[in-house]
Amino acid sequence: MNDRYLSVEQVAEILGTSVRFPRRLIEERRITYVKVGRHVRIPERALREFVDSRTVEPRTRSRVRYGRAA
Repeated sequence: MNDRYLSVEQVAEILGTSVRFPRRLIEERRITYVKVGRHVRIPERALREFVDSRTVEPRTRSRVRYGRAA
């Protein structure tokens, strides 16, 4: 229970999106959330896992020659 619980507005600010995006994640159950009465809170851990699972690492490009230079 050491995890911080963030409001939808806080999550939107952290992600740099509108409030609609985290609400859609909750609606589609793509992120873990907790209902406290009529309030919805997202555990900080769940937000971190969501971002980590969708982080795309850059590809290293190897130098491959496809022909000879004239």
